[in-house]
Formats: sequence, C-alpha cells, structure tokens
Amino acid sequence: MMTANEDRPELRVISADECYLLLATQQIGRLGVNADHYPLIFPVNYALDEAGVIVIRTNVGTKLAAADHANVSFEVDYIDQQTRSGWSVLVRGLAEEVTSEHRTELIERTKCSDVQPWAPGHRGHWIRLIPHAISGRRIVPGELPPPFEPGAYL
Repeated sequence: MMTANEDRPELRVISADECYLLLATQQIGRLGVNADHYPLIFPVNYALDEAGVIVIRTNVGTKLAAADHANVSFEVDYIDQQTRSGWSVLVRGLAEEVTSEHRTELIERTKCSDVQPWAPGHRGHWIRLIPHAISGRRIVPGELPPPFEPGAYL
C-alpha cells in the first residue's frame, strides 16, 4: 500500500550530464529568440556534435537573423501522457551562424552532425548553439487518478 507521499508526483532535477544524454535521444527542439519586439519560439531539427554543441539547419529568415550572435534558449522535452511522466531540458547559450569565415575544422565538425531537416525547402544554413547553462527536470508520476469519464463531474 502506498503512503500519502508515495502517491504524489515528484519533480526531480536532472544533472547536466543526464541532460546531454537526453538531448542526444531526440531530434526536435524549440529555439527561443528575440525578434520583432517579442520572444519567438521555433520548432527545429537538431543534433549534438561531438563537443556537446547543438547544431541546427535552417533557411534564411527571422530565425537565422535573430539567432546569429545572440543569446538564445533551446528546449527539448519528452512527455508520456499515459503515465503522466516526462522530462524537459533547457539550454541557454550563444548562437552563431557557421559560415565560410569559420575554421575548416569547425565547418566540417558542424556538417558531420548530420542534422536532417523535416521541413521542405533549402536548409543550407547552419547554426551552432554553444551552451552556457543547461538544466533539466523530470516528473515522476505517483498514483494515477481514475480515468476521465465524461459527465462524471457535472
């Protein structure tokens, strides 16, 4: 039998090392930038390079212009609706577009990340997000409430 504390969901802090491991399991994240006087959030495909830098492929537009040489936020999460559990990782860092002005080694390392865009169109521009801070949380379910029954709460 569960005690009162065991049946409550818990919010646990995730270590930086585990955050990086979790980031490596996904391909879709959200890039947060400031543009047009508002914070904007864009879903993006991404990968981690061998140095733990987040690599994003994109096209010309608001996202690229706002992210280049800017402090940005990046979030990835996983949610299991059945168990009401999941995790979220937040990265804050400096973004920059990778151009021919960069060292050849950096350009090659970025392209080796093999980010595959899902969206149609040319995605020939590369953004590297260099983490300054990473944090994460995991929600661990307690005892689940009874299933929702329409009309039961009227």
